[in-house]
Amino acid sequence: MDKITAEKLYDTCYMQVYSFVMTLVKNQHKAQEITQETFFKAITTDKTFRGESECFSWLCAIAKNIFIDDTRRSSRYQDEPDEPVADIETDIEQSITDSDTSFRIHMLLHEMEEPYKEVFELRVFGELSFTQIGAIFKKTETWARVTYHRARLKLKERMEKNEI
Repeated sequence: MDKITAEKLYDTCYMQVYSFVMTLVKNQHKAQEITQETFFKAITTDKTFRGESECFSWLCAIAKNIFIDDTRRSSRYQDEPDEPVADIETDIEQSITDSDTSFRIHMLLHEMEEPYKEVFELRVFGELSFTQIGAIFKKTETWARVTYHRARLKLKERMEKNEI
């Protein structure tokens, strides 16, 4: 595909494709990534648009395939969904905003045994992924998830015990 055709295709269809992808992923950052990858594949692929359908339909088919591949790829590496974890993290993070509560939670964290303490701190305060945490400890992502989950439960139990 020549440069002028590629620019015209991008200019005329970008927002439509982006809107379509947003309905699939419901995440602005991820939708931008998939949309960019869609146009990259459409422009650089050996197979060109044959004209059997509209350009928009062709681009949406590419985007849908990228979305499916990405979903399959990420599901292989996720043992549990991140969303419930994020809700629990948010509850704990909201408690941390109060300085007195924050100090008491940090005291509980300080008393927590390793590796639970460090894994929890890396996940919540360091905002690292489970893959990154596993790499730090030279363990698997699953180990990091399980250790974080156990640390979170221990902290929650101690918070309830101390009425925080």
